[in-house]
Amino acid sequence: MEAILQVRNIRKTFKLSRKQQKIEKDNAKVRVAVDNLSFDVYKGEIYGLLGPNGAGKTTTLRILSTLIQKDAGEVLVNGYSLTNQKDNVRSQLGFLTSEMKLDEFFTPNYLFDYFGHLHNVPEDILKERKQKLFEQFGIDEFKEVKIGQLSTGMKQKVSLVISIVHDPSIVIFDEPTNGLDVITAKTVIDFLLTLKEEGKTIIVSTHIFSLIERICDRVGVIIDGQLVFEASMDEFRVPNSLEARFFDEYNKFRGIEA
Repeated sequence: MEAILQVRNIRKTFKLSRKQQKIEKDNAKVRVAVDNLSFDVYKGEIYGLLGPNGAGKTTTLRILSTLIQKDAGEVLVNGYSLTNQKDNVRSQLGFLTSEMKLDEFFTPNYLFDYFGHLHNVPEDILKERKQKLFEQFGIDEFKEVKIGQLSTGMKQKVSLVISIVHDPSIVIFDEPTNGLDVITAKTVIDFLLTLKEEGKTIIVSTHIFSLIERICDRVGVIIDGQLVFEASMDEFRVPNSLEARFFDEYNKFRGIEA
């Protein structure tokens, strides 16, 4: 099976401030956020990046989404290179993060059209997608309300529909249920599963075991910017739970005896 997304030996470092350098061991001037990371994602699957806060998950997804540049390595998205075909890559991807901030002075109706036009979505298709997605997520009655006046859950729903306005083949979610109430979180999870049924490829980063167990086909454990273990969800559960297996791999990586 050919991978729709191929990540090969990507690396990303960040310069540290003088204050941060004093905190780091050996007064290091840079921090390695992603360290020689490689993995594949296949068409129609949900792939989970599981790791603690600060493991490099968000940095990895921002690289894949062309929001920040990698220092080294290569990424291919449907055969397009992240290095020199960024526009082609962006057309294939939808990216949603809990840190996505929509302009509070605009309405969901305006923003959906705005981003649709940025992606060159034909007017008739844009209208059809808006009607379908706004109805599905209960945005209709709030479509002319300014973003700043919406609840946290509704803002997340609006962010979600905007991230997929162009009907991308690959959808990337960074901590998709972070900070959401249980009802909104269920709506988002159900939608992820619906996207999978439609043949979409989904990448999810999280530190929540129950979310991984519920929706993912394969899982990669990332610690200190490195992929330390990767397996199917079924393999991950053998012989114990996902949580137990994760901490086995974590302790092994850290050199901690059980």
